[in-house]
Amino acid sequence: MLATLEQFDRVPRILRLNVAGQPVDWMHWREAVCVYARELVVWTLGDAILCLRGGHSRADGTQSKLDVHSIVACRGRIVAPSRSVPPLTNSALFRRDRNLCLYCGGKFVDFELTRDHIVPRARGGEDRWDNCVSACKRCNHFKGSRLPHECGLELIALPYVPNFAEYLALTNGSRILGDQMDLLRTQFGKDSRLLA
Repeated sequence: MLATLEQFDRVPRILRLNVAGQPVDWMHWREAVCVYARELVVWTLGDAILCLRGGHSRADGTQSKLDVHSIVACRGRIVAPSRSVPPLTNSALFRRDRNLCLYCGGKFVDFELTRDHIVPRARGGEDRWDNCVSACKRCNHFKGSRLPHECGLELIALPYVPNFAEYLALTNGSRILGDQMDLLRTQFGKDSRLLA
């Protein structure tokens, strides 16, 4: 029985590593198939999450088959990003803070949260991981352009800068397979909230 396109859209993304085993990025299964076809795969980890079958050989009648694994290490010019600090996005920030308002402690969905600058931008605060927290709209509006202590607010957790492995976990959300998360966890920082 042939798989439908909708079924292929549910295939989780594949974690791409460089030859040294450092996480580089997430690949769509189509991109992974191209990497396999170009013989750039050096080694794999985890289970085969997709098995593709091709045509039959004229010589012996065998059918070609390709198993795509959940973790793929590739050779070539695929290197880990040179950035020491991953880009700050609202979705990654909210995942880092576990969708909590770090002022009132309430749990919210993404569209109910805002990015709050602990030291407000109006007062020289920068748009950086260690100056930003997720905040509900009510707390962010109440705080305004004041410092937390000036309006009686306290942070329930301190902000931190995630390393690149943590960032990959934050940006792929709940679609991370167990073996992928196990590999990423080995490279999380000691302050990571993702270890809990």
